[in-house]
Amino acid sequence: MGSLVGTPWWGIRVRVIPEISPPMLLFRSRILRGFSVSASSPLPSTNSVRVRFAPSPTGNLHVGGARTALFNYLFARSKGGKFVLRIEDTDIERSTKESEEAVLRDLSWLGLDWDEGPSVGGMYGPYRQSERNALYRQYADQLLQSGHVYRCFCTNEELEKMKEIAKLKQLPPIYTGKWVSATDDEVEEELAKGTPCTYRFRVPKEGNLKIDDLIRGEVSWNLDTLGDFVIMRSNGQPVYNFCVTVDDATMAISHVIRAEEHLPNTLRQALIYKALGLTMPCFAHVSLILAPDRSKLSKRHGATSVGQFREMGFLPQAMVNYLALLGWGDGTENEFFTLDQLVEKFTIERVNKSGAVFDSAKFRWMNGQHLRSLPSEDLTKLIGEQWKSTGILTESEGSFIEEAVQLLKDGIELITDADTALSNLLSYPLHATLASPDGKPVLEDQLSEVVANLLAAYDSGELNCALEEGHTGWQKWVKSFGRSLKRKGKSLFMPLRVLLTGKLHGPDMGAGVLLLYRAGSSGVIAPQAGFVTLDERFKILREVEWQSFSKDNPIMESTVAKSL
Repeated sequence: MGSLVGTPWWGIRVRVIPEISPPMLLFRSRILRGFSVSASSPLPSTNSVRVRFAPSPTGNLHVGGARTALFNYLFARSKGGKFVLRIEDTDIERSTKESEEAVLRDLSWLGLDWDEGPSVGGMYGPYRQSERNALYRQYADQLLQSGHVYRCFCTNEELEKMKEIAKLKQLPPIYTGKWVSATDDEVEEELAKGTPCTYRFRVPKEGNLKIDDLIRGEVSWNLDTLGDFVIMRSNGQPVYNFCVTVDDATMAISHVIRAEEHLPNTLRQALIYKALGLTMPCFAHVSLILAPDRSKLSKRHGATSVGQFREMGFLPQAMVNYLALLGWGDGTENEFFTLDQLVEKFTIERVNKSGAVFDSAKFRWMNGQHLRSLPSEDLTKLIGEQWKSTGILTESEGSFIEEAVQLLKDGIELITDADTALSNLLSYPLHATLASPDGKPVLEDQLSEVVANLLAAYDSGELNCALEEGHTGWQKWVKSFGRSLKRKGKSLFMPLRVLLTGKLHGPDMGAGVLLLYRAGSSGVIAPQAGFVTLDERFKILREVEWQSFSKDNPIMESTVAKSL
């Protein structure tokens, strides 16, 4: 029977096959025959919780990465721990400073401030892997000295041949080269010739690894499917799994919360932890974010990066809220949380191990809820700046902007929707509306009679006087106008809406017409906004030959265009 040897990290039990003695395992053995590792890490005390988010600066911050960062942030804050940001930029060819800056900008925009990392510092730095090469070399040499790592001088051609043979035999592509058991003399001979070499980790030929994942429960792997893996390339650059292990250990990371696609990496990392005698963290692997077709969310499904959603007009608080709900819930029907509320409610135990579907429509709806929940002055400032920046208005504040925001906000879900909402209000698509199937009932309801009376009210100054009095004046005029035509309800308001706004539907008609009236003298509408003033609208109405208008003789678009 086997015997238990030591507890080199929290709750880790290492079972060693009898014929392999501990000294040989640690220092002498050229071929490790097998062991079983069971990792069951008890939760550290609150004060020792340290988590990290470690993006690669090779592109934009994906929503999946943003959610991982959020879960790490929430876990750290809920435990009174530290949230560390580490940049994994060892992919020299693809890593760029621009991508790193974009990631930092996106995290800051989301409100996920880090306690240690780039631009902040900390006692466990540096926080870019490219600046930690000396540390990786130190630990690689330690593994080489202990016998857990050996030099491999195989060429790429030899390695490819091994893969082909394994494929033909339907076996895992496990390293079978001679350097696993080479003599010291053979190694020295290659070194003397200056032959490039990698550092390969000796993987036990038998046994298994088990971990108690905080989200997924017990996960196990057989070691015989792994094979000896490279930890240092021939150019001296460390490999991802080695860097991550050394970094997490030397930065005293207590919990590694990351995407499930990293789950297979845990096997290699656990072996390195054991070989170096380093403390192993708790692991929690979060399921992937899925597209509606339940495939992995990718660019082919539309926007996927934080930056894209920001440019589309989403709010950071809405994105934080929505991302938190992709795989987590507080056990109630509540779907709306601020970041502080999420910190208060979040527990890793309530993170679901099933994949979560990214629903763009729901995200958009949730953003609208957050947008309208903003204090009135904040919402007005946000939308006013949007209108000015896109060239619809020449000013970003003032009474017109305040009234426009209040009128249009219910139809706005994204900040950028405000542009469409205001442009629609300012436009006058009378021809398109009357030419549409939905416009036919309005035309057939003696519309020419309403037009004649409306023009008379305008020419007499009656309508303008009512608009000068504001909402009360408008209401009095509408009632009087309806009585004169013996119309009320839909038969009154629908033709009025079409004739004054050019549309069948929209926000409150009275408030809209009052705003259009004031817009004509406000001076804040940009020339390129396509604004059709009330005076111009009545000119259009006057030039249409309503009596001759019929199903076979619709208003000609050129007639409307000519009047403009």
